[in-house]
Amino acid sequence: MDIAIIGTGAVGSALGRGWSRAGHRIRYGTANPADRKHVSVASAAGQAQVETVSAAALNAEVIVLAVPWEAVPDVVKAIGPSAGKLVIDATNPLCAGANGLGLAVGHETSGGEMVAALLPESRVVKTMNQVGFSVMDSTQGYPTTPTMFVAGDDGDARAAAMELVADLGFAPLDAGPMRVARLLEPYAMLWIHMAVNQNSPPTGAFSLMQLTEGGST
Repeated sequence: MDIAIIGTGAVGSALGRGWSRAGHRIRYGTANPADRKHVSVASAAGQAQVETVSAAALNAEVIVLAVPWEAVPDVVKAIGPSAGKLVIDATNPLCAGANGLGLAVGHETSGGEMVAALLPESRVVKTMNQVGFSVMDSTQGYPTTPTMFVAGDDGDARAAAMELVADLGFAPLDAGPMRVARLLEPYAMLWIHMAVNQNSPPTGAFSLMQLTEGGST
């Protein structure tokens, strides 16, 4: 697939490397495509194209938001018309608080629902927000495959996103409608808390294990 990743930071770079290795065509959308800092990122993602946000989004089948939360409104405006396209929201609505990083929204809405409202004609799915970038492009070496939940209101879009998640080496799980992003974003905060406050390695990942047939309880 032709995937436009909006953002060339740590998350966007990791996703580009992983999907490129899986055979997908990567293009990066950024405010300044001519900046030389993007060269190494593009090279590591199979010599990906680096374009403006609008050009990358226009020419792609899938759009991935991999930018800081505060940049989302401007990025959505720059994306422009994207009716019917699969949009993967990999962001988390983080803000600084008295106890460090926290969520800017929570019980009554979620970042994913807000992105979906900003892109009402697109098929928005929340996923790839639940681990750090160190895990995103390589799930080799784990004793069991890391789990990645996928939420969205369009069932076909969830299914397509789950295939892309699997291409990165994760075990995708359908979490249901977009309102479930209210659970997935705090779930991401648990990962962040463990890494930032509890000295958990940045390569940590969660896995949902099922009891095998014939197993005992």
